[in-house]
Amino acid sequence: MIHGTNTSQRLHESLGEIIASTLPGGRLPSEPELARRFSVSRATLREAMRTFETQGLIRRRQGSGTFVVHPTHVIESGLEILESIETMAKRIGLPVSMGDLKIVHRPVTPDEAHNLGVLADSRIIHLSRVILAEGRPAAYLIDIVPDEILSLHELEENFTGSVLDLLIHRNEPELLTSRCEINADTASPEVARSLGIQRGDVLLRFVAYLFDTSGRVVDYSISYFLPGYFRFHVVRRVG
Repeated sequence: MIHGTNTSQRLHESLGEIIASTLPGGRLPSEPELARRFSVSRATLREAMRTFETQGLIRRRQGSGTFVVHPTHVIESGLEILESIETMAKRIGLPVSMGDLKIVHRPVTPDEAHNLGVLADSRIIHLSRVILAEGRPAAYLIDIVPDEILSLHELEENFTGSVLDLLIHRNEPELLTSRCEINADTASPEVARSLGIQRGDVLLRFVAYLFDTSGRVVDYSISYFLPGYFRFHVVRRVG
């Protein structure tokens, strides 16, 4: 039983011991069972579990339970240079691959037209896919690209998961900069299904605009990263 003024700390310590003693891929006891064991409410337990989930030590799967995850590699990168997940993973020897891929060629929505700076009657290519690290979902990526930038044929022939790498290797258009907004977000039903997590779980979200040398937006992307596999940092100059 956990009680007293240090309830939260003791709960975290007890959960940490259980997680540490469970092999990767092993399933933890159910939330009701853990709540009874530690004499806490399910809400209190769930809040404590989120801490370990944010650290990438556990992962909840809808309808299956909570499983222990101990990534053998962590992708650590500064944000000063734009690189694909594939490039960062290759540097540390982490095997990554592309999971489910959906490509849709359709008219642009008003919001997309605004973000891309294109006409309201333009057409875009919408790509969504899961990136797997060590065979497990690690990120969910969405790219929205004007159809004059990429063709469906090109994606069918050469696409391995990164629009950035495809454009760099093609060297057309010539890329210049990227502007990225970073925040924490909760998983929508679609993202949760794709990553095998619970709806509402916290993810790191990057919303990015990729510009060519003429200042045109050539790619508008939304990337969701699972904690545990990624650690980003920024080098800041004093003054």
